[in-house]
Amino acid sequence: MNYKLELNTQEPNSNIVFNTIVFDAFKVNIVERYIGKMNYNPKLFEVIFKVRTLNDELINKKDGNVKVKIKDADFDTYHRLTSRLNSYDYKNKLINRTEVDQEYVHFILSLVIMNYQLN
Repeated sequence: MNYKLELNTQEPNSNIVFNTIVFDAFKVNIVERYIGKMNYNPKLFEVIFKVRTLNDELINKKDGNVKVKIKDADFDTYHRLTSRLNSYDYKNKLINRTEVDQEYVHFILSLVIMNYQLN
C-alpha cells in the first residue's frame, strides 16, 4: 500500500503538532498535544487520530465515534516512534529513514485496523 507521510505541520509557538499519513484510499490525521515550551524540552501529553476519506469526510469507528485517543502501552510505543522521527540521526540521514517511516506508518495502520471498519 502506498503512502505519503506529512510530519510536524504546526503553527509557530503552538503546543499542537499535526501529522498526516495519506494512503491510496484514505488518510489518517494525527494530533499531538505537548506541555511545556516547544523550544525547550516539550513533553508529549496526548495523541489523537482520525481517519478521513481523501475528500475530507470523517469515517466512523466501529463503535460510532470518530476519533481515537492513543493510551497506555500504545502511547509509549507512539512516543518512542516519534522520538526516532524527530531525532538528530533521522533529520541528518544517519539512519535508514525509510525503515523508521515504515515502523511509524505500520504502527498507526495497526491502530486504524483495530478501531475502524474500512470498506
